[in-house]
Amino acid sequence: MGDAFPADGPVGLVEALADVSAIGPYFAVSTDPGGENDPLWRPLSELSSDTDALRAKVTDFERRLGTGESRVAASILFQGLAARLWSPVVGAVTAHGLLPVAAPAHLRWRPVPTGPLPLWTPRTAGWASVSGAEPGEVAVLVHHAVVTELLEPMERAIQNITKIAPSLLWGNAASALAGTLRTLPVARPDLAPRAARLIREVLRLGELAGTGELAEPAPGQYFFVRTSCCLYYRVPGGGMCDDCALLAPESRDAQWAQAVRRT
Repeated sequence: MGDAFPADGPVGLVEALADVSAIGPYFAVSTDPGGENDPLWRPLSELSSDTDALRAKVTDFERRLGTGESRVAASILFQGLAARLWSPVVGAVTAHGLLPVAAPAHLRWRPVPTGPLPLWTPRTAGWASVSGAEPGEVAVLVHHAVVTELLEPMERAIQNITKIAPSLLWGNAASALAGTLRTLPVARPDLAPRAARLIREVLRLGELAGTGELAEPAPGQYFFVRTSCCLYYRVPGGGMCDDCALLAPESRDAQWAQAVRRT
């Protein structure tokens, strides 16, 4: 059972999520009791069910990015949302063996002009223990919680308002998942091996399968090579990300080497 996920022990949900939130803003989930009756906190399901709000958010991203292409704005928006949803789940699972259950019903979000989307969860429901479960089993549960319950409805909603390849959006989701390994090991190196093992397993499942490959060019330094492109190069002043399929291998190696030296 050495690879099994940890028991939460005496640490409760509030303490566990506070611990995970300390990793960084993308990992933060509020449990403030005041959120229960605060109308600014909206059900997470509204992100995909409110078409007008989604279209307005894509239009806002077009303006902020300086692009006239809705598919470019939608791509960047989807990747950012995916990163926001993956991060606390990976953190909570690897640190405390906790996973959101029925996330669209329990998790809430609050609109903000910039920065990571704020998330809130009640203190009494919506998270379950996966302590003692094997990595493959946990990966299936994580995939269901994030991809099936949250990202699939969002992907369908985006398809309804702009023309964009589904494979591109799932490449974004995979890139966002792999991207947690650029942040989490810095703050919590003790969690990095377990997180990397979990992420490798999740990347083999469903829509994420075949979207790219996780690489470790130096011990504990994780990078992703995707089979698609997020279109960021079409943003004025943008360029190719270091996991882009369009990036020449020698350029990618140079970017990786520079990142490894920085850390």
